[in-house]
Amino acid sequence: MSRIPTAATVADAPEASRPLLDAVNKALGTVPNLHRLVATSPAALEGYLAMNGALAKGKVPAQTRERIALAVAEVNGCDYCLSAHTYLGKNVSKLDDAEITANRNGASNDPKADAAVRFAVQLVKTRGHVGAADVEAVRAAGYTDAQLLEIVQHVALNTWTNYVNSAFQTEIDFPVVTARVAA
Repeated sequence: MSRIPTAATVADAPEASRPLLDAVNKALGTVPNLHRLVATSPAALEGYLAMNGALAKGKVPAQTRERIALAVAEVNGCDYCLSAHTYLGKNVSKLDDAEITANRNGASNDPKADAAVRFAVQLVKTRGHVGAADVEAVRAAGYTDAQLLEIVQHVALNTWTNYVNSAFQTEIDFPVVTARVAA
């Protein structure tokens, strides 16, 4: 059971959160527990959705964003996010099991995506204190400086959701996947 009460329905959420949750429902066909829990703070929900929406318009491909989310969830030991992104990776981004396993291991079977995932893992493990060689490896794989900034934002956003779900024990509403590693 979650440590913060999760609105059972959109109507049970704070009034300021309801239009945001309705938009999530329209986009996803459901309102995941993470969103209903975060809706407790309309400001937090608005911030989360705004950053997520802005990054979706970025230059990092959707499949690579999912790969990063899987890697970050594994490093941070977040079962909720690992479950959600495994489901989304398979069903939305069309990642196969071998790719999801590689992502959970901090890598990718796609050479360009591998550089982004490895960089993301380094960001988490070093709390942002990566070396010049880490940055150059991502550039050498073909990522622009704008994409480097987006990767850092993806790591930050995913770390935030990992922390929310781990701290407040959000009830998992996806097929459960358990992290092997906890930082």
